[in-house]
Amino acid sequence: MNARVAGLLLGFAADRVLGDPRRFHPVAGFGATAAALERRLYGDSRARGVLHTSLLVGGAVALGVRAERAARQPAARAGVTAAATWVVLGGRSLAHEAEAVHAFLAAADLLGARQRLTHLVGRDPSALDESEVARAVVESVAENTADAVVAPLLWGAVAGVPGLLGYRAVNTLDAMVGHRSPRYRRFGWAAARLDDLVNLPASRLAGAATLLASPRTAREGAGAWRRDAAGHPSPNAGVIEAAFAGALGIRLGGTNRYGDRVEHRAVMGTGRTPGHWDIPRAVRLASRVGTVSVVVAASIATSVGRGRR
Repeated sequence: MNARVAGLLLGFAADRVLGDPRRFHPVAGFGATAAALERRLYGDSRARGVLHTSLLVGGAVALGVRAERAARQPAARAGVTAAATWVVLGGRSLAHEAEAVHAFLAAADLLGARQRLTHLVGRDPSALDESEVARAVVESVAENTADAVVAPLLWGAVAGVPGLLGYRAVNTLDAMVGHRSPRYRRFGWAAARLDDLVNLPASRLAGAATLLASPRTAREGAGAWRRDAAGHPSPNAGVIEAAFAGALGIRLGGTNRYGDRVEHRAVMGTGRTPGHWDIPRAVRLASRVGTVSVVVAASIATSVGRGRR
């Protein structure tokens, strides 16, 4: 087993057991740095956004390259890879937040569930009923499983620590400036398009992993993917959300409100409307998808290591 494979497996296990670091999270530090740089560079133009994204993503990749070069021994390199993997993955924290919303719904506390939902999604929860809250949670679990578990594992397998840190930088910037608000429509264009690009292969792997992780309903998942994914406004999120909808036998998609902005998304899946009991099912499916993905990532990293030798 090479150092990259060992590091990915150890980091994945650390995320499963420990979740995110509780204090001084490096991703939070990156976000603070990105916000500070934005204050200096911001302008309502794509060129300013390209510069902002290039400096931050390039810096993250350079930090990863330096960290790998400093870890000369296989054990040290495995340790650095494990630490980077643990930091950039978010599977356990995602499950924790989803389970917290489920606990409120199971206790018939809709107001508490709406409030806790804001930890997961950016949509306005104030008018959502129980089914709509459950739908929002399942959609978030699906999309973030692709973004916060499958994609970093894939880029870590292909490019090691630079891939892990670079991917997390891209994904964090997309969350910060990649939306369609008046402020970021031009400035955030580069971050949003780069995020779409780096998630293109990972989203397809996430969709395939969903089918492998739910063999009894793989046909339904594949059908929803083929039929419904293209109706999603994101070229990547629709893949795993549709696959989850088919695999779980529910319907996702519909109308979402983001303040004054309203999105009417295509319906994905042909099953029933979601209930709060579908949240634990989605969390368990996401866990299996992560397991499939880390096995695939380890196989890719092994092949990359053999090719380099």
